Amino acid sequence: MDTRINNDFEQIDHKTCVSICDAIGERLQQSLRPEADLSPRLRELVDELRRRDDELH
Repeated sequence: MDTRINNDFEQIDHKTCVSICDAIGERLQQSLRPEADLSPRLRELVDELRRRDDELH
């Protein structure tokens, strides 16, 4: 079963993958407003996502 999942993932082209990641990011931004109190660990993860996103664009 893992092989099927891996094969499906390999068939997603880069453009589609970026579109999916962008859509997830937009939904997270809507759900996690800056004024929301985040745990320190969640804040670290969100900051890491921002850094990685900046590196890609």
